[in-house]
Amino acid sequence: MSRIGNKAIELPEKVKVNVAAGGAVNVEGPKGKLHFTLPTEIKAEVKDGKVALTRSGDERQVKALHGLSRSLLANMVAGVTTGFSKDLEIQGVGFKAAVQGKNLNLSLGKSHAILFPIPEGIKITVTENTKVKVEGIDKQLVGQVAADIRGYYPPEPYKGKGVRYVGEHVERKEGKTVQ
Repeated sequence: MSRIGNKAIELPEKVKVNVAAGGAVNVEGPKGKLHFTLPTEIKAEVKDGKVALTRSGDERQVKALHGLSRSLLANMVAGVTTGFSKDLEIQGVGFKAAVQGKNLNLSLGKSHAILFPIPEGIKITVTENTKVKVEGIDKQLVGQVAADIRGYYPPEPYKGKGVRYVGEHVERKEGKTVQ
């Protein structure tokens, strides 16, 4: 039994969910629209302000897809109502970020500035030149954009310089000692 897959998804007042015949699910809310195609083994049904998912068989793969599909739909509903965000912070002397049009300009101690193109559906704001906030309605896309920005200069263990998530703990190492 997939305990997650069997839970019905509560729909807030302003959210509309449409399930097409081919398994295409459209979720529309105050913040935007999201689309998802269900696997062929999973069926969705909207009743009384709730979305219920059922599966066709009891094979291990189908059970896994049942819980996965339910989680993805729940994230879509949460995204169109409240949205998702990730906070990053930049540490290092001279390290900074700035939004320039549709690009994020990162100065991370390299010989050139890094221009990161901001994807459609993502909003990036920079405060204090070192605090970057990534916002959007698609949870996967928000997390991927934040991971891509962090990937340009992950925090290094000796001085702690680099781009990190807010609240991320970086284990510091001791440097070389002179004998």
